[in-house]
Amino acid sequence: MVATVDGAATGADGLSGSINTEADHVVFTACRVLADAVLVGAGTVRAEGYSALTLDEEAAALRRADGRPTALTFVVVSNSGNIPPEVLDAARPDAPVVVVIPATSDARTLLQDRLGAANVIVAGDTAVDLVEALHQLASRSLRRIAAEGGPSLLADLLDCELVDEIALTISPKVVAGEHSRITHGAAVDVDFTPRMLLEQDGTLMGRWLRSTGAG
Repeated sequence: MVATVDGAATGADGLSGSINTEADHVVFTACRVLADAVLVGAGTVRAEGYSALTLDEEAAALRRADGRPTALTFVVVSNSGNIPPEVLDAARPDAPVVVVIPATSDARTLLQDRLGAANVIVAGDTAVDLVEALHQLASRSLRRIAAEGGPSLLADLLDCELVDEIALTISPKVVAGEHSRITHGAAVDVDFTPRMLLEQDGTLMGRWLRSTGAG
Protein backbone atom coordinates (compact mmCIF):
# COMPACT_ATOMS: atom_id res chain seq x y z
CA MET A 1 0.00 0.00 0.00
CA VAL A 2 1.07 3.61 -0.53
CA ALA A 3 0.07 6.79 1.29
CA THR A 4 1.12 10.41 1.39
CA VAL A 5 2.72 12.11 4.38
CA ASP A 6 -0.73 13.42 5.36
CA GLY A 7 -2.31 9.97 5.12
CA ALA A 8 -4.02 10.02 1.72
CA ALA A 9 -4.10 6.76 -0.24
CA THR A 10 -4.66 8.59 -3.54
CA GLY A 11 -3.63 11.78 -5.27
CA ALA A 12 -5.82 14.59 -6.57
CA ASP A 13 -7.06 12.34 -9.39
CA GLY A 14 -8.38 9.77 -6.92
CA LEU A 15 -5.82 7.15 -7.99
CA SER A 16 -2.89 5.68 -6.12
CA GLY A 17 -0.72 5.88 -9.23
CA SER A 18 -0.38 9.64 -8.88
CA ILE A 19 1.38 9.30 -5.51
CA ASN A 20 3.64 6.40 -6.49
CA THR A 21 7.37 6.96 -6.77
CA GLU A 22 10.14 5.07 -8.54
CA ALA A 23 11.33 3.61 -5.23
CA ASP A 24 7.81 2.43 -4.40
CA HIS A 25 7.58 0.74 -7.79
CA VAL A 26 10.62 -1.38 -6.90
CA VAL A 27 8.94 -2.56 -3.68
CA PHE A 28 5.63 -3.07 -5.49
CA THR A 29 7.33 -5.32 -8.06
CA ALA A 30 9.23 -7.21 -5.36
CA CYS A 31 5.98 -8.01 -3.54
CA ARG A 32 4.59 -9.46 -6.77
CA VAL A 33 7.75 -11.45 -7.46
CA LEU A 34 7.48 -13.12 -4.04
CA ALA A 35 3.73 -13.76 -4.21
CA ASP A 36 1.82 -16.81 -5.36
CA ALA A 37 -1.12 -14.58 -6.27
CA VAL A 38 -2.23 -10.95 -6.22
CA LEU A 39 -5.61 -10.22 -4.60
CA VAL A 40 -7.57 -7.10 -5.55
CA GLY A 41 -11.14 -5.92 -5.01
CA ALA A 42 -13.21 -5.42 -8.16
CA GLY A 43 -13.80 -1.73 -7.38
CA THR A 44 -10.07 -1.06 -7.34
CA VAL A 45 -9.63 -3.15 -10.49
CA ARG A 46 -12.09 -0.84 -12.25
CA ALA A 47 -10.75 2.41 -10.76
CA GLU A 48 -7.06 1.68 -11.34
CA GLY A 49 -7.48 0.04 -14.77
CA TYR A 50 -6.11 -3.39 -13.90
CA SER A 51 -5.81 -6.10 -16.51
CA ALA A 52 -4.31 -9.58 -16.26
CA LEU A 53 -0.89 -9.51 -14.59
CA THR A 54 2.35 -9.73 -16.52
CA LEU A 55 5.92 -9.32 -15.32
CA ASP A 56 8.95 -8.15 -17.24
CA GLU A 57 11.71 -10.68 -17.95
CA GLU A 58 13.84 -9.59 -14.98
CA ALA A 59 10.94 -10.06 -12.55
CA ALA A 60 10.01 -13.37 -14.18
CA ALA A 61 13.59 -14.57 -13.82
CA LEU A 62 13.55 -13.67 -10.13
CA ARG A 63 10.38 -15.71 -9.67
CA ARG A 64 11.97 -18.71 -11.33
CA ALA A 65 15.09 -18.34 -9.19
CA ASP A 66 12.82 -18.34 -6.10
CA GLY A 67 11.21 -21.57 -7.29
CA ARG A 68 7.94 -19.93 -8.31
CA PRO A 69 6.10 -20.29 -11.63
CA THR A 70 6.59 -17.42 -14.04
CA ALA A 71 2.82 -16.89 -14.28
CA LEU A 72 1.37 -14.74 -11.50
CA THR A 73 -2.26 -15.50 -10.65
CA PHE A 74 -4.57 -12.47 -10.50
CA VAL A 75 -7.44 -12.95 -8.03
CA VAL A 76 -10.36 -10.52 -8.21
CA VAL A 77 -12.89 -10.37 -5.37
CA SER A 78 -16.41 -9.21 -6.18
CA ASN A 79 -19.73 -9.51 -4.36
CA SER A 80 -21.62 -8.74 -7.57
CA GLY A 81 -19.42 -10.60 -10.05
CA ASN A 82 -19.09 -7.45 -12.15
CA ILE A 83 -15.59 -7.99 -13.53
CA PRO A 84 -14.29 -5.56 -16.18
CA PRO A 85 -14.32 -7.22 -19.62
CA GLU A 86 -10.70 -6.22 -20.26
CA VAL A 87 -9.67 -8.42 -17.32
CA LEU A 88 -11.65 -11.38 -18.63
CA ASP A 89 -10.36 -10.84 -22.17
CA ALA A 90 -6.74 -10.78 -21.00
CA ALA A 91 -6.89 -14.06 -19.07
CA ARG A 92 -4.65 -16.77 -20.53
CA PRO A 93 -2.48 -19.63 -19.23
CA ASP A 94 0.58 -17.40 -18.74
CA ALA A 95 -1.56 -14.68 -17.08
CA PRO A 96 -4.24 -16.59 -15.13
CA VAL A 97 -7.26 -14.82 -13.68
CA VAL A 98 -9.34 -16.23 -10.83
CA VAL A 99 -12.49 -14.53 -9.55
CA VAL A 100 -14.05 -14.94 -6.11
CA ILE A 101 -17.80 -14.42 -5.81
CA PRO A 102 -20.60 -15.36 -3.41
CA ALA A 103 -23.07 -18.11 -4.25
CA THR A 104 -25.87 -15.63 -5.02
CA SER A 105 -23.96 -13.75 -7.73
CA ASP A 106 -25.95 -13.61 -10.97
CA ALA A 107 -22.67 -13.54 -12.92
CA ARG A 108 -21.57 -17.01 -11.85
CA THR A 109 -22.50 -18.82 -15.07
CA LEU A 110 -21.11 -16.07 -17.30
CA LEU A 111 -17.80 -16.04 -15.45
CA GLN A 112 -17.51 -19.81 -15.56
CA ASP A 113 -18.13 -19.73 -19.30
CA ARG A 114 -15.46 -17.06 -19.81
CA LEU A 115 -12.79 -18.29 -17.39
CA GLY A 116 -13.64 -21.94 -16.84
CA ALA A 117 -15.34 -23.34 -13.76
CA ALA A 118 -12.00 -24.03 -12.07
CA ASN A 119 -11.16 -20.30 -12.13
CA VAL A 120 -14.35 -19.19 -10.38
CA ILE A 121 -14.22 -19.61 -6.61
CA VAL A 122 -17.53 -19.49 -4.77
CA ALA A 123 -17.08 -18.48 -1.14
CA GLY A 124 -19.92 -17.24 1.02
CA ASP A 125 -23.64 -16.87 0.36
CA THR A 126 -24.59 -13.23 -0.28
CA ALA A 127 -21.12 -11.73 0.26
CA VAL A 128 -17.64 -13.13 -0.25
CA ASP A 129 -16.35 -15.06 2.74
CA LEU A 130 -12.68 -14.07 2.73
CA VAL A 131 -11.61 -16.79 5.16
CA GLU A 132 -13.12 -19.46 2.92
CA ALA A 133 -11.73 -17.76 -0.20
CA LEU A 134 -8.16 -17.83 1.11
CA HIS A 135 -8.65 -21.41 2.25
CA GLN A 136 -9.63 -22.38 -1.29
CA LEU A 137 -6.68 -20.46 -2.73
CA ALA A 138 -4.33 -22.26 -0.34
CA SER A 139 -5.72 -25.59 -1.53
CA ARG A 140 -4.44 -24.57 -4.99
CA SER A 141 -0.97 -23.87 -3.55
CA LEU A 142 -1.66 -20.12 -3.64
CA ARG A 143 -0.65 -19.39 -0.06
CA ARG A 144 1.47 -16.25 -0.23
CA ILE A 145 -1.06 -13.60 -1.23
CA ALA A 146 -0.17 -9.99 -2.02
CA ALA A 147 -3.31 -7.93 -1.40
CA GLU A 148 -3.11 -4.66 -3.32
CA GLY A 149 -6.38 -3.16 -2.14
CA GLY A 150 -8.49 -1.33 -2.23
CA PRO A 151 -9.08 0.18 1.20
CA SER A 152 -12.35 -1.68 1.82
CA LEU A 153 -10.83 -5.07 0.99
CA LEU A 154 -7.80 -4.39 3.20
CA ALA A 155 -10.05 -3.41 6.10
CA ASP A 156 -12.09 -6.60 5.64
CA LEU A 157 -8.93 -8.72 5.54
CA LEU A 158 -7.73 -7.08 8.75
CA ASP A 159 -11.11 -7.62 10.39
CA CYS A 160 -10.89 -11.34 9.49
CA GLU A 161 -7.33 -11.52 10.89
CA LEU A 162 -5.97 -12.53 7.50
CA VAL A 163 -3.15 -9.96 7.24
CA ASP A 164 0.26 -11.09 8.47
CA GLU A 165 2.22 -8.07 7.28
CA ILE A 166 1.77 -4.70 5.64
CA ALA A 167 4.19 -3.25 3.11
CA LEU A 168 3.52 0.49 3.38
CA THR A 169 5.25 3.20 1.39
CA ILE A 170 5.07 6.82 2.54
CA SER A 171 5.26 9.02 -0.53
CA PRO A 172 6.94 12.43 0.04
CA LYS A 173 3.79 14.33 -0.88
CA VAL A 174 1.05 16.26 0.91
CA VAL A 175 -2.26 16.49 -0.94
CA ALA A 176 -4.85 17.71 1.65
CA GLY A 177 -8.41 17.56 0.31
CA GLU A 178 -10.74 14.62 0.90
CA HIS A 179 -9.07 11.27 0.24
CA SER A 180 -9.41 7.69 1.40
CA ARG A 181 -6.85 6.15 3.72
CA ILE A 182 -5.29 2.74 2.98
CA THR A 183 -8.19 1.19 4.92
CA HIS A 184 -11.86 2.07 4.81
CA GLY A 185 -14.80 0.50 6.59
CA ALA A 186 -15.77 -0.68 10.06
CA ALA A 187 -13.28 -0.05 12.85
CA VAL A 188 -10.60 -2.65 13.49
CA ASP A 189 -7.91 -2.84 16.18
CA VAL A 190 -4.84 -4.76 15.04
CA ASP A 191 -1.30 -4.12 16.26
CA PHE A 192 1.69 -4.21 13.94
CA THR A 193 5.41 -3.96 14.66
CA PRO A 194 7.89 -2.31 12.26
CA ARG A 195 10.30 -4.89 10.86
CA MET A 196 12.14 -2.79 8.28
CA LEU A 197 12.27 0.86 7.23
CA LEU A 198 14.15 2.08 4.16
CA GLU A 199 14.47 5.52 2.57
CA GLN A 200 15.23 6.33 -1.05
CA ASP A 201 14.99 9.81 -2.59
CA GLY A 202 12.52 10.93 0.09
CA THR A 203 10.31 7.86 -0.17
CA LEU A 204 10.00 5.86 3.07
CA MET A 205 9.28 2.15 2.64
CA GLY A 206 8.27 0.01 5.58
CA ARG A 207 7.48 -3.61 6.34
CA TRP A 208 5.18 -4.07 9.32
CA LEU A 209 4.47 -7.49 10.88
CA ARG A 210 1.37 -8.33 12.87
CA SER A 211 2.37 -8.25 16.51
CA THR A 212 2.85 -11.51 18.40
CA GLY A 213 -0.34 -12.53 20.12
CA ALA A 214 -2.57 -10.55 17.73
CA GLY A 215 -5.25 -12.62 16.01
